[in-house]
Amino acid sequence: MSKILITGGAGFIGSNLSLALLNKGHEVVVLDTLSPQIHGEQPEQSVLFGAIKNKVKFIKGSVTDNAKLQEAIDGVDEIVHYAAETGTGQSMYEIQRYVDVNIGGTARLLDILVNQKHQVKKVVVASSRSIYGEGKYRSAKYGIVYPGHRNDNDLQQRKFEVSYLDDHNLELLATSEDAKIHPSSVYGITKQNQEQMIMTVCPTIGIAPVAFRYQNVYGPGQSLSNPYTGILSIFSTQIRNNKPINIFEDGLESRDFVFIDDVVNATVLGIELDAANGEVFNVGSGVATTVSTVAQTLINKLGQSVDVNVTGNYRLGDIRHNFADLTHIKSKIGFNPQFNFESGIEAFANWVIQQEIKASNYEQSINEMKARGLYK
Repeated sequence: MSKILITGGAGFIGSNLSLALLNKGHEVVVLDTLSPQIHGEQPEQSVLFGAIKNKVKFIKGSVTDNAKLQEAIDGVDEIVHYAAETGTGQSMYEIQRYVDVNIGGTARLLDILVNQKHQVKKVVVASSRSIYGEGKYRSAKYGIVYPGHRNDNDLQQRKFEVSYLDDHNLELLATSEDAKIHPSSVYGITKQNQEQMIMTVCPTIGIAPVAFRYQNVYGPGQSLSNPYTGILSIFSTQIRNNKPINIFEDGLESRDFVFIDDVVNATVLGIELDAANGEVFNVGSGVATTVSTVAQTLINKLGQSVDVNVTGNYRLGDIRHNFADLTHIKSKIGFNPQFNFESGIEAFANWVIQQEIKASNYEQSINEMKARGLYK
């Protein structure tokens, strides 16, 4: 069994992965800041932290703190690097913070691994579907294409679908790992940088790198009070507060929603199997689901009726569509998602109903973007 460090290990994915690794007999070290944005105003009392408290070696600190990083790395065999600021919209106006933590923290981690003694044999990094920007499409005229970022003028005219040159009728395809990398947000840029640094530096010092490009992860335990990331959390909190759901664009934008248990299972395979070494994998459900479908399904599952407003508003930096091609991860390490959208939402909604109703901070996040001209 291995001793495994999880940076950001008290977060949603990290805490679930910690428990799974403990159940398999591994020893787990967690380095985490216990950010109030994720854990609430009393982080030490959060459900996520409570799930791992006294079960792992916990170090409260940031990946931007060299001393804390050195303490956390001491004696570990493998590292899972989750510590990062998350949220596409917020990244567009808190640029320095996202760069300092996501890029700077990864640089510090690698600097220690390159220049100091340790016994680390593998580093698994959480990458993101956001690095792709818009997904993969087929054009009847041009073949396989990767549309660029949508422009403000088109969005103002409610031309929400992507186009490529003069072709405005593209067929959406599953995005494979060899797709064009062209992130449309600062968050996506930082995740691309994290992945590239890990995959480039680690092999030069005899460490096996593995990158997982997670799609939209959801499930029981995720923060219901963070208005900056996760539409299932945002929508469910609005519903439970009897507030309307406001859907951006025309509601037909789509994402690949992957259940937390599937994400953990994929990651454990990446940690334990040598076949994963040196590889980059998509982790998703392999299915695109529209935002309107998400809203209506949650309303039905939570049993509360609220208005759904398809507003036509939009955020600069958002993509239109993206869902994962899982061919590579299935063939290389045998990962197959066990939860479809219906079963995953059922489990999520059953958990939400049992939670204390959190105040909705959604309007605050929207106002922050409006003030900077990023929400229109």
